[in-house]
Formats: sequence, structure tokens, C-alpha cells
Amino acid sequence: PDDAWKAEHNSEAYLHTLIETLRLAFMDTRWYVTDPAFEHVPVKELLSAEYARERVKLLNPDKAAVDPKRGSPVLSSGTVSFQVVDGSGNAVSMVNSNYYGFGTGLIAPGLGFSLHNRGFNFSLEADHPNVLAPGKRPYHTIIPAMTLYTDSNLLHSTYTVMGGVMQPQGHIQVLLNQLFFNMDPQAAVDAPRFCICVSEGEPPFIKVEPGVDQEVIEKLRAKGHLIKIVGEDDIADIGRGQIIVRNPRNGVLCAGSDGRGDGVPMGW
Repeated sequence: PDDAWKAEHNSEAYLHTLIETLRLAFMDTRWYVTDPAFEHVPVKELLSAEYARERVKLLNPDKAAVDPKRGSPVLSSGTVSFQVVDGSGNAVSMVNSNYYGFGTGLIAPGLGFSLHNRGFNFSLEADHPNVLAPGKRPYHTIIPAMTLYTDSNLLHSTYTVMGGVMQPQGHIQVLLNQLFFNMDPQAAVDAPRFCICVSEGEPPFIKVEPGVDQEVIEKLRAKGHLIKIVGEDDIADIGRGQIIVRNPRNGVLCAGSDGRGDGVPMGW
């Protein structure tokens, strides 16, 4: 698509383009994110500009895809988080989660913590790259984020948006809020978000926060998106974010903490 889709924050064109792009990305994620010690993962091809251009060609600006498929780049060629940045620009982006409450429910004897349950996300399909196997790392959604300036490799920002599959979706929305719409860190995490949800036995649907204009929502529905407005009880599905942005000219740090969860920015 041309650049018109990013002219207005949370417009119908903007949300439609992001939703459809993320749906295509998730199709690739479900197949290609696996343990590279067991399966060949074509990372270079997946991240190539050529592959991105081929995937973007599948986007229809007027209609939601009914059944998006994963691409073939080789053939075509209860979570907690914190962010820390020091005065020199060294940064840590940390996420931790046991998965499903208390993880496995198994407590390490004498140590007082439970073991995680990330093996839940293995596949039992014999021909799937993420099939269960001894000593193998599973697909999971522990995704700390950090962005650097390409010309200097200096820190731009370190951030997370906790919440399962919301993490990569929240990351791209928070990042684009800054890059396209010049939002400060707090505004970037506060802005209304959407989440593409997939439940077993149900068609994919989009959860959208009430702050998105109702006219925009109706236009998205007209394009074929199944939209559900997030209620107060479901606010966790939209994720909770933390962010620190560093000014490359003077090293000044600016932080934000998402009001959807517990957190606070602090200096020392």
C-alpha cells in the first residue's frame, strides 16, 4: 500500500493495514518460530525486504482476508516486565512469565518458585516444525523489545507490552505511535490499541479499546473484520506496557508506564 494509510492515527485505513499485516505475520510465526537447533529457520529470508514486499502485495485495502496463509520465504527467495537504561545508554528489556498462572504448578524444592509451563505451546502434529521433542525450545511469547538507530546503533527505546500474543502487536503499535505520530513515551503506551485474538474453534476476531472512533470501527466491520469492543474485565487482553526513550543528541531519558497495569517510571 502507499503511505496514505499512516496519515491519521487509529483511522480506518491505519487500523485495517496494521491488522492485516499482523495477521500475515502471525501465519508465518505459527510455522517458522521454532527451535533452530532442531529445525532450519530461514531468519534472513523472513526479515528480507524482498519477502516483506511479496507479503505486502497480499494486502487488500478494502477487505479483510478470509483465510491468510503463511509465506514461503526460502522458495520465494501473567507476565511482568521492567526496562532499565543508564546514563551511557546501556539498556535492559526484561520480561518474565511462568505461563497460565503458576506455570506447571511444580515448586522447586527449598527454593520457593514454580517452574514455567512454556511447553504448552509445542505442537503435537508430527510434521510441524514446532512439534514436541526432548531438549527442544518451544514457540512462546516472551518478547522483550528494543529499537536502535540504524545509522549509529545507539538506543532509541526499550519497551514491552505484556500480554501473550498481544506483545508483538503492542510493540508495533507503540513504536509506530512514536515514529508516525510523534507521541511521547507516555502517550504512546496510553493510546487506544487493538489485539488480534484467536480462540480454538472460533474465527479470528479483533478486540478494540473504546477510545477508537465508532465510525472507524463500523468501516472496519464493513471490510470484513470481526470487531469486539473491550470491556473493563478484558482490559488485560490489550496488554500493559513500559517504555524508556533516549534522546540521541543529549542522552536525556523519557519514560512511560501504562495505566492499564501497575507500574511507575523512576530515576536514580
